[in-house]
Amino acid sequence: MKYRIGMRTIKTAIGATLAILIAQFMGLKYALSAGIITVLSVQNTKQKSLEIAKLRLYSTLLALFLSGVLFLTIGFHPLSFGIYLLLFIPLAVKFKLSDGIVMSSVLVTHVLGEGYISGGLLMNELLLMAIGAGIALIFNLYMPKMVPQIRQDQVAIEEQFRKVLFCLAKTIRSRSVTIDEEDLFLSLAKQLELAKARAENNRQNYLFDEMTYYAQYMEMRGMQYQVLSGMRHLLGKLQMTLDQSMCLADLTEHIAGRLHEFNTADELMMETKQVLDRFRHQALPQTREEFENRALLFQYLNEVKHLLEIKRQFVLNLTEEQLQKFKPEDQMEKVSMKNSDD
Repeated sequence: MKYRIGMRTIKTAIGATLAILIAQFMGLKYALSAGIITVLSVQNTKQKSLEIAKLRLYSTLLALFLSGVLFLTIGFHPLSFGIYLLLFIPLAVKFKLSDGIVMSSVLVTHVLGEGYISGGLLMNELLLMAIGAGIALIFNLYMPKMVPQIRQDQVAIEEQFRKVLFCLAKTIRSRSVTIDEEDLFLSLAKQLELAKARAENNRQNYLFDEMTYYAQYMEMRGMQYQVLSGMRHLLGKLQMTLDQSMCLADLTEHIAGRLHEFNTADELMMETKQVLDRFRHQALPQTREEFENRALLFQYLNEVKHLLEIKRQFVLNLTEEQLQKFKPEDQMEKVSMKNSDD
């Protein structure tokens, strides 16, 4: 098995070493703890790293204050530490500082071991926390660029959506499930899950920049996947081929061919509504079987409409900043014209 060292591992190792060296250079007691704090503070994203550093600072201040009161009141022995934990842990949970419970308590044991409290000792513990969390935060300012991979995810997902839609169209025509249908849906679900996680991590790697677009895009495709699953379920109940079946198969293939990141789906929505109107004005079914199958096709058509509406709302809800930053110029002009018409 090939062994690969990840970027986070490298940053953790170098950061922990540097934190210990800085703490030793400053003459701090328990300098090794600065390295452990760095190890526990390196995160996968910049936002998470900043949040952890902030929470652990607050947690340390609370822990040192509470333990100081208890140690001076009860004394420097294990019973005091036990009472400290009984009080500190519920308070940390209440104030959402759970991430700092372990590290803050380790710093408290330093005070307990010294057997006295002074301004210098408390400052020593605060500096250990500041050095460890600060080094982790600095090292987390560098994150590998994820946008190229996310763009590849988008291309792969859209291609998989096309395959699924063509597969559904084929099922409508033949009334039989294709061999690779299950694999297509499973593959698409897996792609969406991985891409959604990557897009969210990318969003959290920007502290001052707007980067929610890719996370929104993956959320939109996830919602569409749920609709596709419903469409697939309906087709599994079809028992006969009708004239309406061919019309829906053509529409499904047409949508597959027009699938694109910035397609507002307005034209496709109009075409779908026209098919719906055509269905409503056709002669009533002659048999119970025909009625049941036409009802399924009508439900399928409504699901198609829902699929397109999800995409339309996604594009129309994009902010002006997102349009400028992520949208091709020609597509951006079309949406701008539409918004002015509205």
